[in-house]
Amino acid sequence: MVLILLELAVVILAILMGTRSSGVGLGLWGGLGVAVLVFVFQLPAGSIPTSAIIIVLSVVVSASMMQQAGGIDWMVTVAAKAIQKNPKMITLVAPLISFLFSVGAGTSNILYPLLPVIQDVSYSNGIRPSRPLSLSVVATGVALACSPVSAAMAAMIGFTSAYGFEMINIIMVTLPAAIIGIVLSAIVVNRLGKDIKDDPEIQAKIAAGEIPAPGNATGERSKDPSTTLPEATAAGRNAALIFFSGVLLIVFFGLFADLRPPFGAETRLEMNDLIPMIMFVVGTVIILVSKPKVSEVPTTSVFKAGMVSAIALLGLAWLTSTFIDAHTDLISEGIGDLVAQAPWIFALAVFVVCVLTTSQSTATNTAVPIALSAGMPLGLLSGMWAGAFAGIYLLPTNGSQIAAANFDTSGSTKLGTKLIDHSFALPSIILAVTTIIAGSVIGTVVDVF
Repeated sequence: MVLILLELAVVILAILMGTRSSGVGLGLWGGLGVAVLVFVFQLPAGSIPTSAIIIVLSVVVSASMMQQAGGIDWMVTVAAKAIQKNPKMITLVAPLISFLFSVGAGTSNILYPLLPVIQDVSYSNGIRPSRPLSLSVVATGVALACSPVSAAMAAMIGFTSAYGFEMINIIMVTLPAAIIGIVLSAIVVNRLGKDIKDDPEIQAKIAAGEIPAPGNATGERSKDPSTTLPEATAAGRNAALIFFSGVLLIVFFGLFADLRPPFGAETRLEMNDLIPMIMFVVGTVIILVSKPKVSEVPTTSVFKAGMVSAIALLGLAWLTSTFIDAHTDLISEGIGDLVAQAPWIFALAVFVVCVLTTSQSTATNTAVPIALSAGMPLGLLSGMWAGAFAGIYLLPTNGSQIAAANFDTSGSTKLGTKLIDHSFALPSIILAVTTIIAGSVIGTVVDVF
């Protein structure tokens, strides 16, 4: 037992050191942990998550091609128009739109250009900007548990497909759970903080002429070049539509397994193989139709973030599989009863890892294998997994949180000074709780049937 505890300490220490070095560091420290477990403790090396890494790489290449062609810029303009059409309901509409577009794109990067739009529309209509801004940021966190093309989903598929629980089964739980969570959270978040007319700080800024009064905001903000939306082009529109067609095709084949090739055979093509095929086709079609500068694809934000995710996935998943594969029986017996009696422990574990690493894929690679080894029902696991992703915004350390606070000229969106006294803390907890509860109910129904 002492030896196993020492091995566990190596795993935990590698993860902790990796979090201090950011994404690439996570992968390198994970690989170092594998080396220590193999050479020092003489454990057999675990399985490398090849399928998940291939999915991530194929999606990243395709999504980066779409971004270079102007696809994300086009998506931003469409989302901005939808938000502007529903100004009075912005605390609900903005988070839902941010969520849905992040689901489709597989990344939360789309949110950044939308932040000044959300601020402008909410303030000019007399709505405290911190409400829609905070929930929109947090909503993009749980979106990656519903996206067929996110790194977190790729990691999840790699773990659950061996149990016959594929991507479409996961999305059937996570997507409705997240939407329910966002709707319920919007009701609560819309009551957080003082209204503009009752907030002395905002009123003092208005009186001093630092910011315009609500109703005059749009004209003033449009003069600021930093809030200008990106240009929507026909090439960008075509690239985005081609990419979304690929996403829909993945969902289609997930729903209708009998239609997967080879046609007429008993053994069908696995989604782990089909997703990369579709994504490579999508990327190639984008090249032919939208003609992006292929040489500049590696410079896109989606490509850089995706490569980091792939490296982190390799190191961490290899580390956890090395430890878990060596002690499967012990984990099943020791943790199985605990998880069965209190499934919320798994949700708490994912939430805490998200808080510490600000990475949904890291949380997936760390906690999901243990829950699976413990025999946790897959539907319940999926529902809790999605909600716990809101934990990446519990601390004010994410770029989108900082950007949201900077764009809010009213000052209502705060980063705080005591780690959890910021505008995103309560929305994170509220969305996590509501989504976990909804996901648990939906997941339990899925497990039964």
